[in-house]
Amino acid sequence: MKQSLLDLLRKVDTPTVCNAIEVAQGKRGFDAFTRGTMLCSDPRAGAMVGYARTARIAAVSAPSEPADVIKARRMAYYRHMSQGPRPAVTVVEDIDFPHCIGAYWGEINTTIHKGFGIAGALTNGVMRDLGDLPEGFPVVAGSIGPSHGFVHVREIGTPVTVFGLGIRDGDLVHADRHGALVIPEDVVPLLEAAITKLLSTERLVLDPARAEGFDFDAFQASWAAFEAART
Repeated sequence: MKQSLLDLLRKVDTPTVCNAIEVAQGKRGFDAFTRGTMLCSDPRAGAMVGYARTARIAAVSAPSEPADVIKARRMAYYRHMSQGPRPAVTVVEDIDFPHCIGAYWGEINTTIHKGFGIAGALTNGVMRDLGDLPEGFPVVAGSIGPSHGFVHVREIGTPVTVFGLGIRDGDLVHADRHGALVIPEDVVPLLEAAITKLLSTERLVLDPARAEGFDFDAFQASWAAFEAART
């Protein structure tokens, strides 16, 4: 990914990227995005952008495997998160969903992942320690709760599903307080131009609407210019 595209993706919100993908594809109907309302640990942090590092966890019940197996898998998980292409986003599916109780994302785990150079975390599970999470590491999660339960890693690097969005290890993810999406590989070379075009086109309506004296006639003229630019 070009640095200029990465910088731009970090500046814009996920709805803008969702629309820009359709601009790049030349049609409506892009559907690789989350469904439902998610929670963001720091809505002011902006977007997280990166290649997915995936895993699956559980927390409602204690693990049935031997303790040494669980510990070894935990270390394998952290090794996986510390490696791979950057920028990166950790994507963790809690298989207890929709009855998640174990807050995997608290002060310690977020600080470790930030130290690995990861941009943030996306999960259908639980986060906690709000106010103590490190700055610059947003978590977009399914819920907030106080306990870690019996949280343990079940799978590493496997395909996951978060709020209806299927994500594979290595997929390019964009996420913020609105939710998340996966950017199709074939769109990446076109995306920077598509975002720039989208923002420019939106200004054809937004600038007049924000100006003094805006009325229906001004709206009608600006909307006609907007429609012409979109086709």
